[in-house]
Amino acid sequence: MPYFDTASAAPLHPVARQALQAALDEGWADPARLYREGRRARLLLDAAREAAADAVGCRADELVFTPSGTHAVHTGVAGALAGRRRVGGHLVVSAVEHSSVLHAADAHAAAGGTVTQVPVDRLGAVSPDGYAAALGSGTALACLQSANHEVGTVQPVAEVAEVCAAAGVPLLVDAAQSLGWGRVDGAWSLLAASAHKWGGPPGIGLLAVRKGVRFAPQGPADERESGRSPGFANLPAIVAAAASLRAVRAEAEAEAARLRVLVDRIRRRVARLVPDVEVVGDAERRLPHLVTFSCLYVDGETLLHELDRAGYSVSSGSSCTSSTLTPSHVLRAMGVLSEGNVRVSLPTGTSAEEVNGFLEVLPGAVAGIREKLGAGEPASVAPVADSLELDALGLRCPQPVIELARAIGRVPVGGTVTVLSDDEVARLDIPAWCAMRGHAYLGESPRPAGTAYTVRRTT
Repeated sequence: MPYFDTASAAPLHPVARQALQAALDEGWADPARLYREGRRARLLLDAAREAAADAVGCRADELVFTPSGTHAVHTGVAGALAGRRRVGGHLVVSAVEHSSVLHAADAHAAAGGTVTQVPVDRLGAVSPDGYAAALGSGTALACLQSANHEVGTVQPVAEVAEVCAAAGVPLLVDAAQSLGWGRVDGAWSLLAASAHKWGGPPGIGLLAVRKGVRFAPQGPADERESGRSPGFANLPAIVAAAASLRAVRAEAEAEAARLRVLVDRIRRRVARLVPDVEVVGDAERRLPHLVTFSCLYVDGETLLHELDRAGYSVSSGSSCTSSTLTPSHVLRAMGVLSEGNVRVSLPTGTSAEEVNGFLEVLPGAVAGIREKLGAGEPASVAPVADSLELDALGLRCPQPVIELARAIGRVPVGGTVTVLSDDEVARLDIPAWCAMRGHAYLGESPRPAGTAYTVRRTT
């Protein structure tokens, strides 16, 4: 069964499995002790730190291991903010950061700090100018992912790092999605990553803090991991994480070139094989193994289930797969279609046959869901009114957009259709539908129940 969700968690690399087993036999003792078992464990820990630091591009004494990538992010954000509290309490993040960064930002705001989110363009990228405008004299820290976890867009980290350095502000980079493919360029100050993203065991993260960065660890500390990650280290998993990182990096260049060809095939053929689909993210400046697309008039949860039944494991940022019924914050920030969203992230070793099989299954799955939902625009009919208002209250993604598509032909060119909806997704998907179908989105207005979204027919 092809597994196409390595952006969530990569399968355990064979080298990680071998290293884990060996370290379970040799690295079970406390590396802080001076007897032979402890010394042996210490040698393993030091070797793992050296290997991980070399992969990151930092000094070994700048890197610590943490219980997860999220823990690394939270530790890094809290420590950097505390270390620069005299400067101010302003934090700058991008609007498409991983939830771990946004949760840390929320906690900072709840404690009395201020947070600025830098917007992204329709491809999901920030601009250095956006960061320059957000930085101020009271900015303590800026955060930027190296590459987006949902759409694969690679961010201009080096350029943003220059902007931050000129302002005297440290930059924390979440490199979880990209570190397996190579070092992060630029003069970043802090970096966090997670082993299960590159084929290491889950439950291991790493945090690098450059020398000279003011950093004050928060919470109780002990003598381990420079006081930044207290508690007894999971040494076997750390050894496996470092070994697998070195292994995937050794094959990264060749594998990236091979997977990029397969992803390019998906990008091209999905747009040809599936009507009314939007492929999102930057087509060039992107991770080599990841592609995301959204299918109009499709329930995302149903689509994922259909693909799973056909043997393909993929994920989604669609609101239709969420219990909160709100679209992914990444897709929302980009302003792209969210319904029927599919993220494909190929693991190392994915074959062309597996990708071709997915492309054979996808069109039928989408068509079948659309047919069940009664989706699609009706045959040409004579307009019945200059303006119509549709009551879509209580209808969930993608039904409000389906109702709009059915109704648009019932008004003349220049006429308007207003959709009354209480589904948060409509705020994103109705404008996206207009952009795809060539109609004019006139905006929204609040109503006692729900929100009214107005569209003018232009063709």
